[in-house]
Amino acid sequence: MAPPPSPLAASTPLLHGEFGSYPARGPRFALTLTSQALHIQRLRPKPEARPRGGLVPLAEVSGCCTLRSRSPSDTAAYFCIYTYPRGRRGGRRRATRTFRADGAATYEENRVEAQRWATALVCLLRGLPLPGDGEITPELLPRPPRLLLLVNPFGGRGLAWQWCKNHVLPMISEAGLSFNLIQTERQNHARELVQGLSLSEWDGIVTLSGDGLLFEVLNGLLDRPDWEEAVKMPVGILPCGSGNALAGAVNRHGGFEPALGLDLLLNCSLLLCRGGGHPLDLLSVTLASGSRCFSFLSVAWGFVSDVDIQSERFRALGSARFTLGTVLGLAALHTYRGRLSYLPATVEPASPAPAHSLPRAKSELTLTPEPAPPMAHSPLHRSVSDLPLPLPQPALVSPGSPEPLPVLSLNGGGPELAGDWGGAGDAPLSPDPLLPSPPSSPKAAPLSPITEGPPEMPASSGLPPPTSGAPGTSTWGPPDHLLPPLGTPLPPDWVTLEGDFVLMLAISPSHLGADLVAAPHARFDDGLVHLCWVRSGISRAALLRLFLAMERGSHFSLGCPHLGYAAARAFRLEPLTPRGVLTVDGELVEYGPLQAQMHPGLGTLLTGPPGCAGQEP
Repeated sequence: MAPPPSPLAASTPLLHGEFGSYPARGPRFALTLTSQALHIQRLRPKPEARPRGGLVPLAEVSGCCTLRSRSPSDTAAYFCIYTYPRGRRGGRRRATRTFRADGAATYEENRVEAQRWATALVCLLRGLPLPGDGEITPELLPRPPRLLLLVNPFGGRGLAWQWCKNHVLPMISEAGLSFNLIQTERQNHARELVQGLSLSEWDGIVTLSGDGLLFEVLNGLLDRPDWEEAVKMPVGILPCGSGNALAGAVNRHGGFEPALGLDLLLNCSLLLCRGGGHPLDLLSVTLASGSRCFSFLSVAWGFVSDVDIQSERFRALGSARFTLGTVLGLAALHTYRGRLSYLPATVEPASPAPAHSLPRAKSELTLTPEPAPPMAHSPLHRSVSDLPLPLPQPALVSPGSPEPLPVLSLNGGGPELAGDWGGAGDAPLSPDPLLPSPPSSPKAAPLSPITEGPPEMPASSGLPPPTSGAPGTSTWGPPDHLLPPLGTPLPPDWVTLEGDFVLMLAISPSHLGADLVAAPHARFDDGLVHLCWVRSGISRAALLRLFLAMERGSHFSLGCPHLGYAAARAFRLEPLTPRGVLTVDGELVEYGPLQAQMHPGLGTLLTGPPGCAGQEP
């Protein structure tokens, strides 16, 4: 993937032309396509001095298609784009824009022009280069990526399936993505599924839930005998849960404004439609029993883990459960005695702003990483057939699902869009068969159904069945070469802190929640685990101020003397209080000593291009 275009290149016209509208008696437009936006100017009946709604940023576009009239006498071809602009109150609403290519005398010539524009737009959306000679034909487009969607229908407040059906599936169908969908039925169902998949048939696995479902997927991939290849499988997350921390980081990486709920889901879905992966650091966590799991998010002890677990009983409130849990946690604030040891990062990050007055003792580093440099993304690997995929067999559908699963795939299953294209007195439009059709076309052809039963490695993989073990733990995966055995002395280059703590947090990405930026300068692939701790003695009011400032990522500039930070490559946590709560990626794990090592860029995260929303109005 090429680096982001310069401001001059972003404004350079790539295509320019005149189009009519649908219905045919509507206005005429001049369209100009650049690498960042589609510019629309009305020409007739009256030119606009200041076009209204005349700029469509590509960051708001999910996909496009070409259409033709069902009237034999209509020689025009039609070009339709699907957009999700923000309304006055910030929320996104779906809208379509349909333009009429009618500059030539025959349908075949007009069709070539409509397909030229549709192909150019799809190439820009997917980060694919356009030829310098101007020959833009559908042959430039690769086969669509094939995604496995795993949805937890009970995610968040139980809205996951409804949001998936009403918003996600129509949008990715508009984008021309091929997919299969499975509803998970129980804890660790997703883990078992990915352990038994023939991964060569897929270009990505996307979870529609909170962070917990992705935790299962990543640990399932790393608990395969072929884990070295399996962990390269790109994974994505569409937020339909309560915390949605990783989705908040993806949203920020994509250049969108902070968002919650449905707005966050639509933002992340738009980024998924754009394609593109990014290396993802994974933290290998060894627990007291010797079992191991892999974290993409955080390890927490103290206040954060207490709130996370104790707020489970308020899950019906969605993200508000954490607000209520925080209030209750502040009312019964606890301190925990423990020992935190860590291997400092080889290259120390830059110091925070001067206003940051944390102690600078050798044993208590309080540094903040430098901001991330601009990074390019790479397109999804596309190596399999572009045949549409079926939905899972009925045995894999939860008995309590609200209704039978609709047939949804690359070429079908979205809402009927005829109303978007129809007009009084005009013949209806039908999809052009030579480009990815809109989501109202024929049913999918069957391919590689997944059957119910104990997970088995497909015969074609040549792998033995996955080994059994404790739920949530991994037998395979990379060795932790930086960690001595748990319980043995640490090397002399490690730093150790001991005392009473209110909380200890080890976080990999920037976000602890969709609206909590715990490590504002963290990147998906910086190779660091960001350690934050709060020592005892802090007042409830000061702790509350820290969390309120964390919504903007400004908590390190408050000068709180109880707050500490260090960037590390590995760490060990030894609770010295007999009772407490430890979580990994929000999941409860056994209480006791643990240690962890960062494995830089071990996974791949579907993020969309970096900062693609930077041109949003």
